Amino acid sequence: MYDMKPYLKRIDEVIKKGPYKDTWESLSQYQAPDWYQKKKFGIFIHWGVYSVPAFGSEWYSRNMYIQGSPEYEHHIKTYGKHSEFGYKDFIPMFKAEKFDPDAWASLFEEAGAQYVVPVAEHHDGFQMYKSEISHWNAYEMGPKRDVLGELGRSCNQKGMRMGASTHRIEHWFFMSHGKEFESDIKEPMERGDFYWPAMKEADLQDINSEPTPTKEFLEDWLVRTCEIIDRYHPQILYFDWWIQHSSAKPYLKKLAAYYYNRAAEWGTGAVLNYKHDAFLFGTAVPDVERGQFAEVKPYLWQTDTAIALNSWCYTENNQFKNPADLICDLVDIVSKNGRMLLNVGPKSDGTISKEDQYVLREIGSWLKVNNEAIYDAQIWRKAAEGPTEIVEGQFSDGIKKNFTSQDFRFTTANGKLYATVLKCSTDHTYCIKSLGIQDASKKANFNGIIRKVEVLGKDGELAWTRDEEGLHIECGVESDKPIVFRITID
Repeated sequence: MYDMKPYLKRIDEVIKKGPYKDTWESLSQYQAPDWYQKKKFGIFIHWGVYSVPAFGSEWYSRNMYIQGSPEYEHHIKTYGKHSEFGYKDFIPMFKAEKFDPDAWASLFEEAGAQYVVPVAEHHDGFQMYKSEISHWNAYEMGPKRDVLGELGRSCNQKGMRMGASTHRIEHWFFMSHGKEFESDIKEPMERGDFYWPAMKEADLQDINSEPTPTKEFLEDWLVRTCEIIDRYHPQILYFDWWIQHSSAKPYLKKLAAYYYNRAAEWGTGAVLNYKHDAFLFGTAVPDVERGQFAEVKPYLWQTDTAIALNSWCYTENNQFKNPADLICDLVDIVSKNGRMLLNVGPKSDGTISKEDQYVLREIGSWLKVNNEAIYDAQIWRKAAEGPTEIVEGQFSDGIKKNFTSQDFRFTTANGKLYATVLKCSTDHTYCIKSLGIQDASKKANFNGIIRKVEVLGKDGELAWTRDEEGLHIECGVESDKPIVFRITID
């Protein structure tokens, strides 16, 4: 069993010597690095042992032990009794024989991604990297490759920032249902065992739920996370939702102080992504899972969403989103001071499905033409106009948004104003009401002088007029994706 004491001592020493201490007061000094403020589009990757059964979702390791669930029934029918073939028995089947990190990095570059965040350890407890803390990792088992390290090198060579995601804290309860009947999950268990601790699952939304994670488990979580930091130097560290549990608060502060201090040593800056109120507001960057905000925010934020509607990992029944819809979401999010982390789920052999590739390439093709309205862009005085309302909050990405040619999103960069219309007009005319002629003495709206209107992707100026109703533009571009107008103003 790994001795955590030396690492815990090192963590305390780094916090003691560094500029950040493990208090909210000290961590409130944090500011996101300049490079992150310019990054708007990243790739999230859910790939692991759960990609072998490719059934249900990435929660297969939990759900296969819930009696009566579709995963439970599927498992018995396909693999046999849980006592004879448990989740751990998928590991030798996870060979990743076609995993090519350079090919992945090239695809993500083609998609226009600026940063990449692979899941380093999911709820199932299998590490996708070389570790001194547990033998249950991809370097020693399954693929027998340092997936996180190899992919990081390939993405860095392409100029993309590299991050990591850890969902380890959910492992406290994730495998617990296997104790309810005869399976391969049973006592006695100790730290270092794959299924440990498999504690009873309570109300997952209750931040004071019991049984409360123990000191031993939380120290193990802290050390595992710091090992990722020290070994791979991720510039973005993403956490899933359950870290908001009340028992984790002291360890979150230690982790943040350690991470920020280490990043200060490296001179890279660092970003922590969190959900709900796990971290004190202002000490890290908030994330909205599968959703977005209805209005512009004065602070940086991120949404994590997936190409597939039904799962984060690859399954044989994935339902894939339309690339045009994802581009509309990206435009909307960026106009409101956010950025999009878009998930892809590779197959267990290391290949990425043709459906995922199609979506990524379509987004990349659009960004190649229109990236100046997205990359490095800042919010304008107004984020949006138009009749279509955005449903705010998490898990809203399945709600179809029927955008019209009256729905615009605004950003500014390079001394220009960008107005992106989310649906092409049938008569090739557009009216941007926010840019109409207005009485400066009566309204605190736009009163600048418009000099020129262009459409990205085509040379030459567009015909336009302006009156009290709005800025009227004639544009014959046909597209099933958003169209960006570049407006020169004085």
